[in-house]
Amino acid sequence: MGERSVVPSAPSAPELVIEAEGGSQVMSPSRTYQVGRDPDSDIVLRDARVSWHHAVLRPVGDHWTLEDSGSTNGTYEDGRRIGTLDVHPGSVIRFGNPADGPAAVVTGTAPEPAAAPAGAPSGVSHPSATGTFRRPTTVRPLPTRTVRVGRSEDNDLVVDDLVVSRHHAELRALPEGDYEIADLGSHNGTYLNGRRITAEPLRPGDIVGIGHSAFCLVGDQLQEYVDTGEVSLDAQGLSVRVDKGRKTLLEDVSFPVGARSLLAVVGPSGAGKTTLLGALTGLRPADDGAVLYDGRDLYHDYAELRARIGLVPQDDILHTQLTVRRALRYAAELRFPGDTARAERQARVEEVIGELGLDQRAGQPIHSLSGGQRKRVSVALELLTKPSLLFLDEPTSGLDPGMDRSVMTMLRTLADDGRTVIVVTHSVLSLDVCDRLLVLAPGGRTAYYGPPAEALRYFGFSAWPEAFEAFENDRARDWAAEFRASPQHRAYVSGVAERAAARPAGRPPPAPEKPATAQSWGAQLWTLTRRYVAALTSDRTFLAIMIALPFVMGAMTRALAHGRFTDSSAMPALLVLCVGGFLTGAANAVRELVKERVIYRRERVVGLSRSAYVMSKILVLGVITIAQAVVLTLVALAGVDLGAPGGQGVLLPPLAEITLAVALLGFTAMMLGLLVSSLVRKEEVTMPLLVFLAIVQVVFCGAQLQLHGVTGLEQLSWLVPSRWALAAMAATVDLHHIVPGDLTADPLFRHTTGIWLLDAAMMVVLSVVLGLLTARALRRREPAVMRK
Repeated sequence: MGERSVVPSAPSAPELVIEAEGGSQVMSPSRTYQVGRDPDSDIVLRDARVSWHHAVLRPVGDHWTLEDSGSTNGTYEDGRRIGTLDVHPGSVIRFGNPADGPAAVVTGTAPEPAAAPAGAPSGVSHPSATGTFRRPTTVRPLPTRTVRVGRSEDNDLVVDDLVVSRHHAELRALPEGDYEIADLGSHNGTYLNGRRITAEPLRPGDIVGIGHSAFCLVGDQLQEYVDTGEVSLDAQGLSVRVDKGRKTLLEDVSFPVGARSLLAVVGPSGAGKTTLLGALTGLRPADDGAVLYDGRDLYHDYAELRARIGLVPQDDILHTQLTVRRALRYAAELRFPGDTARAERQARVEEVIGELGLDQRAGQPIHSLSGGQRKRVSVALELLTKPSLLFLDEPTSGLDPGMDRSVMTMLRTLADDGRTVIVVTHSVLSLDVCDRLLVLAPGGRTAYYGPPAEALRYFGFSAWPEAFEAFENDRARDWAAEFRASPQHRAYVSGVAERAAARPAGRPPPAPEKPATAQSWGAQLWTLTRRYVAALTSDRTFLAIMIALPFVMGAMTRALAHGRFTDSSAMPALLVLCVGGFLTGAANAVRELVKERVIYRRERVVGLSRSAYVMSKILVLGVITIAQAVVLTLVALAGVDLGAPGGQGVLLPPLAEITLAVALLGFTAMMLGLLVSSLVRKEEVTMPLLVFLAIVQVVFCGAQLQLHGVTGLEQLSWLVPSRWALAAMAATVDLHHIVPGDLTADPLFRHTTGIWLLDAAMMVVLSVVLGLLTARALRRREPAVMRK
């Protein structure tokens, strides 16, 4: 996909085209090329007879030479083992065996097409960052009028990619002879040089990103390059600091990861593994350094490239009450464009289910699966959009050794199928299935990077517990400096950097952009609402509490009323009604955001609308809460003589007015519960807070203490929902006439239209304010890159 800039060193040798492993690659005379089984080699040969570092191809003067690097099984031309060989068009070299070893054929010299810019997709004469040559999949003359690009068959250029809209973009020829790229209202966006655009002039060398494809003007051709997943990742000098630079979490971490590789990141607690994951995924960009996605600056082109990154957090990122198939279908609705047919989405879901071996579990609720199977489901969700890079944070945490091995073997298979996989783990049981191992020492410094099989020997220990104990006991030891001076660093880090030669110059990141959304706001709201209803109705415990609570609180109120409101029963009945209305609303919502925080954070990165998410909660919980309020009030007061003057309320019949007041109280309490849920860090603290808030309602509602005229207390009570609810109910029944006294002489209890409307309106105002605060609090819980 990407191309690295190179610094010419008086190149006089011609460019060569070499065919190997079923692909072609152009060799530029500005650098040398490594040949071997190492995935980080420039020419990768996967045959077991080929050595890890087998040979070196280098320009010498006006020609090329191939030098064997002391390989075990040798390098051959015409059946003859060679040490050094002059290479020219027509040369056929075999590696590992003179008869049937993998061959590299020099087919000729390269043409001289227009050069692509640094970081552009690899082209006819541009080696990719991985060293695996990729030709453009589509080459067409520049348009005389318009070329329309999209997923539908009626486009001029059809892109078979579900994240691409049916009619996605147009390349238009302008009268002056220039060109313009225009987005056609696509759901996932059109990108020009990593920046989302609506319509922009297109110049030679510009890169247009559409889904997993990139388009580039090269000479008089429009060339398409498809990101098939075989991409490299290159971390360069990553450092992360907090507390205004006083504390370093990650210090100068550099390493390359080849295409189709599985990298494990291990280290003691506090070594910066999660911080590194944030830097590599762009969720918390490093303060210093760069991350190259196949030669492209991830931070600069993050708006475009983030859709190609899959991240599986340690906790489940799916609603566990849903079945596997149903959860994945809802996720597909949110991630694929709104014009994707239902059959297309479902076909992709079934494809992923089959790929991860979940066919027999697809109809089961996720919570009934084993830990390893649940992790497979989380991976399946990320694979829906075919990411090229897959990151996992502690996927084997809490699993037994057998399940640990199963998960790591699955990741090995995913890498072999054409993805780059990076896994942060505490487990060292299955490191042998990985291609590379990164060991971080305390302080976020690199202690080792290379093949897992060499790690313990490098540290001088026979078992990993000894190595981790040494990290803890020898804090003064400079593990990073020792590694930089080691042969392993030269072989697996600096050597690879030398082969990559010059890298793209650092570019300042563009202005933060709103994430692309696969669906419109309304479509997201509809999907989120349906998913939330499905999750709630699958939670039997929630359903039981939701149904029982209004009946219990209503029965208690009815028992206190004794069939009619009197001076002894009216105030206690209204107080219990207030407490019951508050508890039903607040209990519904107080856990709902914190328990989904991991899901929300992940979906937000891939385009979830914050306001649509909050509104889906408000709509579903609001309907439930209002229904509970109606049941609560009817159970409590139906048939009770409320003692209202003339049997009339202020505007409506007394029972209707009290029902409306309780419904408004419940709704406001629900909004307060959502705010609490967005603020707390753990679900366990929500119940104690709910009890505390219920006590506050009792104290500040005005049923126990005189609040009017008491400076401080009166103003504080205005923030308490039950204060306004009790006042509205008291106004309805004219409580001061039923229970004369200073307590009921509160101005907010007056039996007038203006006072009753004020009481009701204040609950509406509190609800709106609480909703805005909830959205603001959610923003604070999002990844750093989403808050900019």
